[in-house]
Amino acid sequence: MASTVNSDKRPGYGQLLRTPGALSFLLPGFAARQPFAMLTIGIVLLVQHTTGSFGSAGAVAAVTGVSMALFAPQSGKLADRFGQRAVLVPGVLIHTASVSLLVVLALSGAPLWALFLAAVPAGASVPQVGPMVRARWAAKLDGTPLMPTAAAFESVTDEFTFVVGPVLATALCTGVHPAAGLITEAALTLVGGLFFAAQRATQPAFGAASATSAEPRRSALSIPGVRVLIVAFLGIGSVFGGMQVSLTAFTEEIGNPGANGLLYGVFAAGNMLAGIAMGTIAWKIGPRRRLILGYAGLTVAASLLWTAHSVLLLGALGLVVGLCIAPALITGYTIVETLIPASARTEAFTWLTGAVALGQAAAVTVAGRLADAQGSSAGFLVPMAGTVLALATLLALRSRLRPRETSRVAARGIGHRVPVAVD
Repeated sequence: MASTVNSDKRPGYGQLLRTPGALSFLLPGFAARQPFAMLTIGIVLLVQHTTGSFGSAGAVAAVTGVSMALFAPQSGKLADRFGQRAVLVPGVLIHTASVSLLVVLALSGAPLWALFLAAVPAGASVPQVGPMVRARWAAKLDGTPLMPTAAAFESVTDEFTFVVGPVLATALCTGVHPAAGLITEAALTLVGGLFFAAQRATQPAFGAASATSAEPRRSALSIPGVRVLIVAFLGIGSVFGGMQVSLTAFTEEIGNPGANGLLYGVFAAGNMLAGIAMGTIAWKIGPRRRLILGYAGLTVAASLLWTAHSVLLLGALGLVVGLCIAPALITGYTIVETLIPASARTEAFTWLTGAVALGQAAAVTVAGRLADAQGSSAGFLVPMAGTVLALATLLALRSRLRPRETSRVAARGIGHRVPVAVD
């Protein structure tokens, strides 16, 4: 447990990084997170190259996202019970093999159903490094003023991967080989995942050691507030997925496919900058109100994307959308930490990560079909629809986001990503 910090002074990132043992899991964790930001865009670019269809590319990417969304919470539940290493090592090996198979099938002109089959284990085995890092922060900093700083730092880290990952995958696919993005994703998963799993000293308690008589083991999904946040994160996933496909289609339409990585990087940079700012603000309004206000801003910004018809305007709107995502994500993770017992932390984080992946998967599919039929502007309607529906749910069910009675007043959440896993 970290030493207590003076509560009248906002702890900074430097103090957070001096937490004993933090760098040992942050550095390999950063490398292992890159696949989450590269997987979807890598699949879209490879399959679109081999089939000529954004719809087919989006469908394969969607199968990966749905598979991840379904299996990620189970991975989190197993990590809470048996430990992170026991889940991560076999998952990393399966993921590397599955992505490699998907690459071979795509390049050999295999039928679409074969790509779907390979996409299932590729998505199911995506390493849940982000939730595992958050669980390690929670175990070290529970109840200290450093928790909100850790929340913001996690968001910045995740968003930095979404600056680097899509740009790197796009550059590799367009400048080296259409499969280079996925091959790099598989290599980073293998190396980063195994190094992260080797950091046993910072692994949270699991199994019987993580539960107490006051906190009986229960599924995170049984808590109503968690289900409300899942809907909110589905909407955020629709922004990631809708923008990935629609930006790709837009840059193809204007004859400048290389601009795709730049535009998505601007969007992710806005997200990262907002995350940095979140770590420096001592909030005077409650997290529920912050979430609703932040989500309202995201909805308005996402609803304007379809109107953009130039690189400059689309880049500006993408930046604003990115600036609005981080506050919603960070606050969502802040709230979920107040709703759940310690024995369900990793599972809860993976439910939210999985929700982003599922929203992204659905958005990739729908936006891909719309882009094929009516162009990129139609694809940008998907983020608008996803965020409007999620905001309506948040407003209607906001009372379910009250902290559980046994929560410590000082408990705070741990910020996201990303992965969107989805991306």
